[in-house]
Amino acid sequence: MNAISKRCFDLMASIAALIIFSPFLVISWLILMIDTQSNGFFFQERIGQYGKLFTIYKLKTMHPKTGIITKTGLFFRKYKLDELPQFLNVLKGDMSIVGPRPDIEGYYDKLTGEARKLLELKPGITSLASIKYYNEEEILEHQDDALNYNNTIIFPDKVQMNLNYYYNQNFLLDMRIIIKTIFKR
Repeated sequence: MNAISKRCFDLMASIAALIIFSPFLVISWLILMIDTQSNGFFFQERIGQYGKLFTIYKLKTMHPKTGIITKTGLFFRKYKLDELPQFLNVLKGDMSIVGPRPDIEGYYDKLTGEARKLLELKPGITSLASIKYYNEEEILEHQDDALNYNNTIIFPDKVQMNLNYYYNQNFLLDMRIIIKTIFKR
């Protein structure tokens, strides 16, 4: 799939998703604004295409003063509903529907060798790696050393899966990933 057709698909899909989900997003934002006693949106710098930083949009699921995920926030995270505002990132061109999940500084921006090819891809809302590790927080909760487990097991596996996507990306693969994402939950 060439970059122009992928971008056209991303634009159409993100516009459609924003139109369909806009009533839900507004209601969710209001609920989470009350629940977290804050603005209801979460903004964070992430590593984007070519290693450039961009601001990712999410619904806020954590109380800003306590740092604890709220009960409502747990529901939103479980079903990945907190990620719906990322369709705005796709619309802006910071992200794609399918691609490696954007990470914080210190991971994708530190890749070396062949793995740096991943920085050529726009980060995505979904990927095969995000489907496999949809419960990553739960997996890490059960580890004695969560950071080490992430750095030595999960992150390298994600890099390998995303490199496989890099070399094999096409429209049908993207459609399969989207369908797997929808029906995984």
